[in-house]
Amino acid sequence: MDSKEVKKLCKGRSEDQQQIIHYFCDERGCLSKGIPDSDFDANKVRQISALNLKQKALNKLGIDEDQVKEVDPICLEGPVYKTSTWRRRGGDQTNRYSAYQVTYIFCSSDQVYAYQYTINLDSDEKKERAEEYFYKDITNFTSIDDTEEFEFEVTKGGCKPSTEMQRIKVNTNTFKIAVPGDAFECSMISNSEIEGQIQALKAKLREKKNA
Repeated sequence: MDSKEVKKLCKGRSEDQQQIIHYFCDERGCLSKGIPDSDFDANKVRQISALNLKQKALNKLGIDEDQVKEVDPICLEGPVYKTSTWRRRGGDQTNRYSAYQVTYIFCSSDQVYAYQYTINLDSDEKKERAEEYFYKDITNFTSIDDTEEFEFEVTKGGCKPSTEMQRIKVNTNTFKIAVPGDAFECSMISNSEIEGQIQALKAKLREKKNA
């Protein structure tokens, strides 16, 4: 993408949003290395941290943290794999996206509360969803690990700026709260800590249904 197009995209955006646009759109070569991967990562953390999403979740759901101590609050974070405006594979071979989801899950003695915020790092567009479910109405909690193929911008080596689109297989992780006629789905990046928290959540659901 040439500099005029990038400048047009950056018009009216915040400094952080402009940096994200430059990361995905700037040409790279001998004279310009582009925005480093580490700067993108720091920018993402900064934008998400500034939202204070845990407190925003409690406010949106109308609950106090003292009410939801059945299990420790769970925070799931992951990229919006399918609908991100931009995708790039970094020099460190890590896939990066322009949109991410953060989901908080809280449990009281009789209900499960879920709050999700989707942030577009390159714009002011956002999406919020807040739901509450009685344990008796929840069919199950499901973790889905899948492999999907997406197009990514990949910088080729050499001095001449050269970026090509490549189709890359990606391992995707999704968590789902299933209820009759509906499902609350959220993207996540799975690890041993998250898996342990999800297992605790499933155990709590079994306990409540068997009570």
